[in-house]
Amino acid sequence: MQLLQILNDVLAEIDPKQAMDIREEMPEQTVKRMCVLLGMLKYRPPGNLSDVSTFRQGLVTGSKPVVHPILHWLLQRVHELKKRAYLARFLVKLEVPAEFLQDDVINDTYHQYEELVEGFKTYHKECEQLRTSGFSTAEIRRDISAMEEEKDQLIKRVERLKKRVESVSNHQRMLEQARQLRVEKEREESLTHQKQEQKNQLFQAEQRLQRSQQQLKDLQQAAADANPESLMKRLEEEIKINSYMVSEKLPKELEGMRRTVQYLQKVASEPAMGQADLQELEDKIKEADSQINQLIERKMMRNDPMDDKLTLYRQQASIIIRRKESKAEELQEAREELAAADRELRQRSSQAQASDGAEVIRGDELKRLVVKLRSKGTVYKKKRQEIAELKAEYGVLQRTEEILKERHETVQQKLQTVEAEKGISGYSDTQEELERVSAIKSELDEKKGRTLDDMSEMVKKLNSMIVEKKSALAPIIKELRSLRQRCQELSQEYEEKKVQYESCAAGLESNRSKLEQEVKALREETAQEENQYHHINSMSEIIEMQIQRAADEMKAYVSSDPQERKKAIREVYMKNISEQELLGKKLREKQKMVRESHSANMEQMKMWRDLEQLMECKRQCFIRAQSQASIGQVIQEGGEDRLVL
Repeated sequence: MQLLQILNDVLAEIDPKQAMDIREEMPEQTVKRMCVLLGMLKYRPPGNLSDVSTFRQGLVTGSKPVVHPILHWLLQRVHELKKRAYLARFLVKLEVPAEFLQDDVINDTYHQYEELVEGFKTYHKECEQLRTSGFSTAEIRRDISAMEEEKDQLIKRVERLKKRVESVSNHQRMLEQARQLRVEKEREESLTHQKQEQKNQLFQAEQRLQRSQQQLKDLQQAAADANPESLMKRLEEEIKINSYMVSEKLPKELEGMRRTVQYLQKVASEPAMGQADLQELEDKIKEADSQINQLIERKMMRNDPMDDKLTLYRQQASIIIRRKESKAEELQEAREELAAADRELRQRSSQAQASDGAEVIRGDELKRLVVKLRSKGTVYKKKRQEIAELKAEYGVLQRTEEILKERHETVQQKLQTVEAEKGISGYSDTQEELERVSAIKSELDEKKGRTLDDMSEMVKKLNSMIVEKKSALAPIIKELRSLRQRCQELSQEYEEKKVQYESCAAGLESNRSKLEQEVKALREETAQEENQYHHINSMSEIIEMQIQRAADEMKAYVSSDPQERKKAIREVYMKNISEQELLGKKLREKQKMVRESHSANMEQMKMWRDLEQLMECKRQCFIRAQSQASIGQVIQEGGEDRLVL
């Protein structure tokens, strides 16, 4: 229990919501809460605890092999896990069943929730970037304080200068002249800036003039190469394309968009549909599909050769229309790409011409720049040659160092062989070590001499304190011995009870897990059986309805009563087919008449439009003549005389 409380405290340090006393909570709830948080923190148990039931059982009992790895993993990455727990509160999405998402209100709310989660991600990334960008409030405060100190210093300097200047004669006149000088300098800077802007504007105007001249040359060349017939042909093609776009393509697109908007408004205005409504719509769709298939089969059985020829022409016309629409779309896309390319070209040219007020390099400046680059190239070659010489010298020095090291090693080896021959191998090393040790020993002796007296006094004080503490702790130690014996007895009894409890809890947990698995399997089997039962029941009802409809249809079709036969679906559809065929025939005749009279009607409409313009022109002329005739006349209206000039 104590180990589980420690684990819970560590988890509460990571996520403050976990702060609670586990003695006031059921063990199952504690384990479930810890498992959810560990899963959210992406903790993976060791290889020997990969089984979920074993891991949960170890958490319930507070087993050390289960809890200690968790504590080790948590304490190693507390800061990272705090951040992960904070983000999990907002980024772990709620699981909503699919059947609930069929409701429009719930679906819209869920989409808003997903958009808020995405917005939180972007804001968190921006916050992290600002934190890691190097700008901190402490630095800004330091800068502000430094600026305030500089401001105070400047104020003091200004006051000192004022006091110093007041003692000078004619200081007011000198201050006025300094003020005028500053004003003139500011004016000079503004004039320089205006001069630079005017230079940039002049350069841009020259560039525009060059572009206009180039366009004029291109147009002149195109006009020189072309004849009037080709120009007229090109203009006619452009007029045909534009008239097709205006009269056919764009109205179709606009009408399609309007229909889409109307359909969406209709869908939005309708109430939410349930499963029964959807099933009813699906049944209607199936019935309509079956009726359409029957009509198609009847039409194919008729197999009129005249209709076959017309279908061929219709297919060719539809193919031509589709090609025409696709080419119009390609032309529209090409025009948009050309306009975007022109905009980008103008933008790039303006950026190249007047970015930061810098001028574009011209011919003379380019030549001077080339000469400067050549001179720098010669200097670069000289420096490169010097670097090569220094590298060669460095290589020689490095080789000399290696030779000296080899000689030193040979001398050391010879010295070791001589020492071995004389029977004093390691003498030189020992001598160096002895010298170093003697130096260290002398230093330590000096330190010991200084600290011996202090240590003796400290030892005396410590001995006296120990004696006092022993005399004070003697009765407490006697009492502690009896308490220790009592503690050993209680701990032994606790261990026995703990073993019994753990074995009992483990057995109950294993039985509970088995029962839960069996209940889960039985519930799934029950749900499957219920689904199958409802499906079979609904299918049987559908089949019965279809059989009943077929029987009613057969009864009405076989009946000798003509009124009853008219109620049959076959007769109704045959009547509808005949009516639609008559209607189609009338529409085709009407279409033929419209096509034949189209050109004459268009000419008549053009004549009426010209007549309307002529009448409008006459009306304007009449109004203008009346206004001119009334100048300088006396007009009497409502008992008043007015002179119009």
